[in-house]
Amino acid sequence: MADLDPAEKIKELSSTLASVEAVLDLDAKQREIEELREQSADPELWNDPGEAQKVTRRLANLESTVSKVGNIRRRLDDLSVLYELAASEDDADTLAEADSELDSLRGDIGELEVRTLLNGPYDEREALVTINSQAGGVDAADWAQMLQRMYLRWAERHGYPTEVYETSYAEEAGIKSTSFVVKAPFAYGTLRGEHGTHRLVRISPFDNQNRRQTSFAGVDVVPVVEQSDHIDIDESELRIDVYRSSGPGGQGVNTTDSAVRITHLPTGIVTSCQNERSQIQNRATAMSMLQAKLLERKRREERAELDELRGESVSSWGTQMRNYVLHPYQSVKDVRTGVESGNPGAILDGEIDTFIDAEIRWMRSQEAAEK
Repeated sequence: MADLDPAEKIKELSSTLASVEAVLDLDAKQREIEELREQSADPELWNDPGEAQKVTRRLANLESTVSKVGNIRRRLDDLSVLYELAASEDDADTLAEADSELDSLRGDIGELEVRTLLNGPYDEREALVTINSQAGGVDAADWAQMLQRMYLRWAERHGYPTEVYETSYAEEAGIKSTSFVVKAPFAYGTLRGEHGTHRLVRISPFDNQNRRQTSFAGVDVVPVVEQSDHIDIDESELRIDVYRSSGPGGQGVNTTDSAVRITHLPTGIVTSCQNERSQIQNRATAMSMLQAKLLERKRREERAELDELRGESVSSWGTQMRNYVLHPYQSVKDVRTGVESGNPGAILDGEIDTFIDAEIRWMRSQEAAEK
């Protein structure tokens, strides 16, 4: 679009937006909004808090989407007027303002276009993210904590609420593991491409000989479970441990054994929660996390079985997926999509949308090829 005049650029963006509007089917969404508003106004709905929450969350999501698309369409219409004003008055400041708005709209429409690809069965869900330090000793623990900060900063940039359920701190520095939820519509569909092993190469700040160190951390992303999800869990197959919550360096943050760790013995899946002061609340949250991980495990097993029946190799997105190099050069590169950045500082500060958008497109192309 670089060689086009502003009118042609606006025309192209308008065409892209029209395609997005068609895929989103705004008329159908508006009809559903009216139906959901009627449901939410019914006092009897609130006799079932789970169903009420589902209805209100769906309503808020639809209203947000319709409002956002309408706002972008209005901004695009206003942009033509702004360019005409800049031309008629030969005003450089107004022209610069119009060019800036054009760039902003291009990004917003591109984000909407990617959203239309999030049509998987769980893509609308909130996301439960777990990070574990892997090979690399204290550097790996530090790396796991850096990744936690990266995702929390990403969520903060977008205004997405987060809640850290559990963090297990390493002895010297960093963390052994952490689990947190991103409470936003489509958080799972947006972040599921981040699942896999993240590799860091740098001069170790923990090595007095300043040697280069390679360390690894694993990121697991699963959809948050809802009441409609059914996962049978045999209580006899669980080991439940209670312990005292602690902070960095073993500093006590609670005076009672309220933290809960649940181990699912058949699969070895472990979940824990220490963010509540009540042992009952922590146990409920840990059980919900376990259900989410078992649901995702079941989904992946079913997918693997289908691939095997088709005679195809089993897809695995859980391998090494991104390299972060801080020495001897500066680079972050996704090994699947090829997307690369020479500014790891910005990436580690949460500016990962370019990588996420490319992952979504890549996953959809992979899924389409497998059908």
